[in-house]
Amino acid sequence: MSEMRPIDMQALRIFLATARDCNMSKAAERLGITQSAVSQSVRLLEDNFGTPLLNRSARPLTLTAAGVALVNRGATLLDQAMNLRGAVIEASKGIKPSLRVGLVDSFAATCGTQLVQQLIRGTAQLSVRSGLTPNLAEALARRELDLVISTRSVDLDGMANHLLLSERFFVIAPKGYGPACRSVPDLVELAKQLPIVRFNVQSHLGEQVERALRRVGINPARRLEVETADTLTAMVAGGIGWAITTPLCFLQGARSAAAVRQHFVPELHAERSIFLHVRQGEYGELGRETFDLASSILDGPIRKELKALHPSLPGLMQLHAWTESAEKV
Repeated sequence: MSEMRPIDMQALRIFLATARDCNMSKAAERLGITQSAVSQSVRLLEDNFGTPLLNRSARPLTLTAAGVALVNRGATLLDQAMNLRGAVIEASKGIKPSLRVGLVDSFAATCGTQLVQQLIRGTAQLSVRSGLTPNLAEALARRELDLVISTRSVDLDGMANHLLLSERFFVIAPKGYGPACRSVPDLVELAKQLPIVRFNVQSHLGEQVERALRRVGINPARRLEVETADTLTAMVAGGIGWAITTPLCFLQGARSAAAVRQHFVPELHAERSIFLHVRQGEYGELGRETFDLASSILDGPIRKELKALHPSLPGLMQLHAWTESAEKV
């Protein structure tokens, strides 16, 4: 049965060279083989597929519809086959052939560069995507990403969710806003004086902030929403309003940090979690290695940067240890 025969990669290479100019003589010269060998290889593929790939009655030769389809798909297949040997050899040496990583925006902006500097040493090809947690989770479900750091546990079969970090929410207001905000009544008064700058409600962070406010009975008018943490801090620094944020998000907007004042309201009792998601049984120890790298970045340079912004900020972050129990979703 012809449809069960494997494709001969050398024959495919010769056909693609022929299709480039639709000329067997040029293909033979380019590949350093005889024209007869080119013709035999093309015939082999035609027998495999059970259909002509070249229209030999035309001068010069032309591709049939099947030939066009093979050119369009075959080039990618040949590239993958040519790269396969190198990938296998690199994997045998402990080098991952490729890795696709997704990072939630606030982590990407603050820790991403340092994490990538470490990961790229052990991978032949590294792809990094940043964005909102729901989008990263969808990409993980579609297997477009191999490893994700996000702010929500992912409910997928075979997916391990490792809690990496917990960070508490706090309030920021323009530098010129005088009264300290240390309690819920203070927060109510702040909401009367200034509008709130919200994270986009479609984001997981936006949802968490809304729940925290409802829990203490505060529901300010919805007037302004932003998508990124640096934009949110900049809006507050510009005197537009106040906001609720987290240490990593505040660090993301560090450029505007000097123009805002931090307020800590213990009664909010709100925090967000950051998880590392990795599929069980894939890439061996990669999940644990990445978890340890992220932890060291957060515990070292990130804590120092936060302390420079405000001495209390590092205390709002809690790092968690790797637990094997997370392997069971």
